[in-house]
Amino acid sequence: MLKKILIADDDPGIVDAVEMMLNFYGYDVSSTYDGRDALKLSGEELPDLFLLDIWMSGVDGRDICRQLKGNEHTRNIPVLMISASNDIDASARHAGADDFMTKPFDMQQLIDKIENLLDAQQSPAVSLA
Repeated sequence: MLKKILIADDDPGIVDAVEMMLNFYGYDVSSTYDGRDALKLSGEELPDLFLLDIWMSGVDGRDICRQLKGNEHTRNIPVLMISASNDIDASARHAGADDFMTKPFDMQQLIDKIENLLDAQQSPAVSLA
């Protein structure tokens, strides 16, 4: 079964390029230019990973991330945040992001981060007790 990824970014160029690359790698990709759409998903609509831009028109991706991580139905879904600002990694992580990338980014690095997050999501935590 294909892993589902939701891209939320208000830059059509980024959305198109990333969507095309992720489709090529075998992911089921949906996208939106409004991050608030991520908050409207439920059940089977939920992705396996959220790829959120921090600076979107009219909404801060960190606020979306906080809401996703505060919701019992989406809190365990990895969130990878992206931004053209490279000095806000800490604020993205403080909002609950599982990882962060600065734009422009290398597509292979993006794929590697996505695969690592999805692999970590499927691997249960090992208890040493």
